[in-house]
Amino acid sequence: MPDAGTVTGRCRCGAVSYVATGEAEHSSLCHCADCARSAGAPVVGWAMFPEAAVTVTGKPVTFESSPGVLRQFCGTCGSGLFYRAEAVFPGKVDIQSATFDDPEALPPTARIQVADAARWWRGFGDLPAFERFPG
Repeated sequence: MPDAGTVTGRCRCGAVSYVATGEAEHSSLCHCADCARSAGAPVVGWAMFPEAAVTVTGKPVTFESSPGVLRQFCGTCGSGLFYRAEAVFPGKVDIQSATFDDPEALPPTARIQVADAARWWRGFGDLPAFERFPG
């Protein structure tokens, strides 16, 4: 993964912000059912950093979505922010990449948990695309 240097981001309302320094271990799009349900979206972007490389300002709310899996979000606006699973990723934190101040900072390099992806994803690239709303 290329060195991002410093990645900054925040929730929608700005009550929780963060700075992540150094190299991300991955930047991926996750299709798992847990991420989809938690985000209310069919796919969630993540970038993983060592815990020590991430500084959080503000107080995210923590929800244990399954045993040992902590999802954190802003208690004011509800933006999803962080994912921690010590048993699987010790000392790591995944940051939802849609919360980056620069959306181009760490483009995804993989799609993960595709076994959970809705069947319609297979034809995703064939859907009509519009710059804004269709006329």
